[in-house]
Amino acid sequence: MAIRVARIPYLGCEPFYYDMERRGIELRNMAPNLTASALLNGDIDSGPVPLTDCIRLEQGFQPVSGFCIAAVSNSGTSVLHSKEPITDLNGSRIALPDEASTSRSLLRILLTLKHQVEPGAYVDLQDGQDSHDALLLVGNQSLRQRRGVRGFPHKYDLGQEWREWTGLPFVFSRWMARTDMDRTDASVLEDALYVGQEEWLNNLYRMSGPRNDLLMLPRDVLEHHQSLRFYMGVTEQKAIELFNEYLNRLDPDWK
Repeated sequence: MAIRVARIPYLGCEPFYYDMERRGIELRNMAPNLTASALLNGDIDSGPVPLTDCIRLEQGFQPVSGFCIAAVSNSGTSVLHSKEPITDLNGSRIALPDEASTSRSLLRILLTLKHQVEPGAYVDLQDGQDSHDALLLVGNQSLRQRRGVRGFPHKYDLGQEWREWTGLPFVFSRWMARTDMDRTDASVLEDALYVGQEEWLNNLYRMSGPRNDLLMLPRDVLEHHQSLRFYMGVTEQKAIELFNEYLNRLDPDWK
């Protein structure tokens, strides 16, 4: 039976999948907020799981080596666009996308603990722009609108906000897998992740055309890739521990 892996259709995740189909790994497209449930339901064997959802996978699942997605600089992965400066958002209405579980939590931490701001309400991003004062964009949608959103002159990269505040990268997700995966399959998956990173980047240097779907030139894609880290280190582990500490401070029952 083929290894089943969640494919998150974000530019930052593309290197992970570069070598998988060649190896017969089955890729299933899904939004990041669905990967934990897909693992729990047995629909997939592995995938990148938002950091806030990893707590649901403590039993029967484990990290795939140290693979993760972490922002080490201004990546454009998760950006708040606002009509007013971030410090003036008390009582405001902020629109959030459904797929951004970790970014939603990070935004709450930054607003409440860093900027001492208490929004009036968090609303659905699908509501009209006239109904909210700020909006959070993530993934490819955020990259497509990285120059800004009309009517929202202020923008804040959440990963960069975190780094300026803590001095640490921000870990958005970690690769998780079932602990009962066949040992050979687990080795194939891990090797595909390693090889994919290297070959994707080598191929990127040979790109000559733009990414029209993201309104990005090859140099923009490279800069985005360089703003991310894909493997856990000491600073990433510290960042996870600090994020959980802050989240517990805001909501002791979040787990």
